[in-house]
Amino acid sequence: MDFEIEKPLAELRDKVAAFVREKIIPFEKDPRWAHGIPEDMRRDLNQTAKEAGLLGINSPEEFGGKGFSHFEQAVVFEAAGYSILGPIALHFHAPDEGNIHLLDVVATPAQRKKYLAKLATGEVRSCFAMTEPDGGAGADPLLLKTTAKPDGNGFVINGRKTLITGAEGAAFAIIMARTGDGPGDCTMFMTDLPNPAFKISRVLGTMDSSFMGGHAVIDIENLHVSGEDILGEIGKGFQYAQVRLAPARLTHCMRWLGSAVRAHDIATEYARHRMSFGKTLGEHQGVSFMLADNEMDIHVSRLAIWHCAWLLDKGDKASTMSSMAKVICSEAIFRVVDRSMQILGGMGVTDDTMVEKIFRDVRAFRIYDGPSEVHRHSLGRRVVRGNTKTPKAH
Repeated sequence: MDFEIEKPLAELRDKVAAFVREKIIPFEKDPRWAHGIPEDMRRDLNQTAKEAGLLGINSPEEFGGKGFSHFEQAVVFEAAGYSILGPIALHFHAPDEGNIHLLDVVATPAQRKKYLAKLATGEVRSCFAMTEPDGGAGADPLLLKTTAKPDGNGFVINGRKTLITGAEGAAFAIIMARTGDGPGDCTMFMTDLPNPAFKISRVLGTMDSSFMGGHAVIDIENLHVSGEDILGEIGKGFQYAQVRLAPARLTHCMRWLGSAVRAHDIATEYARHRMSFGKTLGEHQGVSFMLADNEMDIHVSRLAIWHCAWLLDKGDKASTMSSMAKVICSEAIFRVVDRSMQILGGMGVTDDTMVEKIFRDVRAFRIYDGPSEVHRHSLGRRVVRGNTKTPKAH
């Protein structure tokens, strides 16, 4: 594996980093940003990125993007993540980035024209509806309860979903529903929104604030979809979910790593100047050790991301490594932000800096896309079976 970043990619990284610092960080004081980011603010962010020639650069080339490799994503997404608003401005935030990738791999030509073209260019947003309440699908997707029953040329879908990110304001949804009695009998469907049969019963009050449309509870009642709106083949929904899941786990890591670097930078600058007991905070060993630990956690997270991205670019499914990277990064990133808050002291719990907002958002990262405990459980079983596929020293 070559760790050198080639000049064109380094130049793009630097361009994105400068853009985020100069044009996007000022949006962090926008009074419209309270709990969640309103649609008019998203469009202003997107227009700012478009004027800089950076909107949708991660999208497939046929839609005006650069069709990044996973490694290229790792470099650029981290730079964009220096502001929580950066990935939204450039239009590679969750869940849209993952849905763009899924549709690029699975969608039919007609579906690409109808759904992907508008999504890839930032004209619209989308959502992905899998998670369910009341003992349904979550960390264990096999508990899926939502059903899709054949009806003429299409299906009728019924069920309840929860924590559906971006549902409010989305132009379409990708829905996972059970199409048979077997544990793996699941299919993906798409539907235009709004639709009275896809009802947002409420948007949940959550500790994070950086996802478009928040996280909604959805009641799906007799939703009719045509055969043309089946995504991929019937019964292969869980297989397609893996197409989306491994890269999407990793892109979360990339974006949040950028935010961790931001928190660390804020804490470092504070430690250089804040006086305490006759010297700067940074001169106290207790604080300098925290900054050193931050540097190591950032470094290890970046290496975990780059290694998994390298595997994905070679055509490896990288399910084990993406699972490992998700745990390593979500926990290390939280430690970095937590230490940064501690170094800032009382200021750290105020909104005078971005650290408290980053803190609240990254805490949730240890839960979504698989809690750390579920990833450890899965990895542990693979260790016992002897098929982790981790690199060996002999």
